[in-house]
Amino acid sequence: MLTSFLFFGVVLLSGCGQAERDTLRFAGETMGTTYHITLVADEDESLKVDATTLQKAVDVELQKINQHMSTYIPVSELMLFNSASAGELYTLSKPLEEVLRLSQQISERSGGAFDITVGPLVNLWGFGPGKHEDDVPDAEAIADAKAMMGYHKLELVDGQARKLADIKLDLSAIAKGYGVDWIADYLAQQGINHYMVEIGGEIRVKGTNGKGQPWRIAIEQPSMVQQSVHKAISLTDVGMATSGDYRNYFEQDGKRYSHTIDPQTGYPITHRLASVTVIARTSAEADGWATAINVLGPERGMEVANREKLAVYMIVKEDEGFSDRYSTAFEPYR
Repeated sequence: MLTSFLFFGVVLLSGCGQAERDTLRFAGETMGTTYHITLVADEDESLKVDATTLQKAVDVELQKINQHMSTYIPVSELMLFNSASAGELYTLSKPLEEVLRLSQQISERSGGAFDITVGPLVNLWGFGPGKHEDDVPDAEAIADAKAMMGYHKLELVDGQARKLADIKLDLSAIAKGYGVDWIADYLAQQGINHYMVEIGGEIRVKGTNGKGQPWRIAIEQPSMVQQSVHKAISLTDVGMATSGDYRNYFEQDGKRYSHTIDPQTGYPITHRLASVTVIARTSAEADGWATAINVLGPERGMEVANREKLAVYMIVKEDEGFSDRYSTAFEPYR
């Protein structure tokens, strides 16, 4: 999770003594969370946009993404596909096709650590939509849920998709990142060359901040008590996402159960990786890979990060405090 420091502290982290370029900030709600957008004018120019008109347009674009990918809208494109019969070819919109293809690629490259069919397990463990009792399911129920899953049971062919079994897709681990990219591309189409877009902690930045410097983004200290900054990094023209297991969990009989479920085992993760941040070309890639690396844990996750040449930063729980670990591709951001 990225702290509010990300939204209000980026300028404070920049160099002092420089005049700030014309800047516009606005925020709203989408996808069950909030969004924050900062726009910066080109040097020696003013922003040629009307704030109210632009925010309304952004909200319309976000509604489009929700209509494609939401599991909370019964007639969204995703839910209509989920209700389709196994074996039925379904024609996809461009946004949904792009997200499904990227999801399948990350699933394959992560050895199944990322799986958009994991919904039955998430619901079984009480972390899905609606109110659930905090209870550990039995092994038989877990086995039954796993039988209803499998990213390999989804087939994509030339703009169409087919379920090879009665699976249900849930894009919550990648849709926000795609939404960030969608809005970033929309802003670029409006001629805006410098921006930061954030939805629920997933971000994408382009150009420079109001001081003419790379955007300074804060990564949160893993804590269940209070928000504080663990590390700040400089970014431009990339997407970034952070995944962690330290806020959403339940306890039973003195044991802590994370909301992050390993699709391979059917159980919540138990390793010491508290937080993982991924920097990638797009926010959607960063979003999906952050989930996959978080599932894999510090050792296997770092192996995959280096193999895939991913820029990954980990905060790992130790007996006392935390340690920082970096992939080779993250070195330029240290």
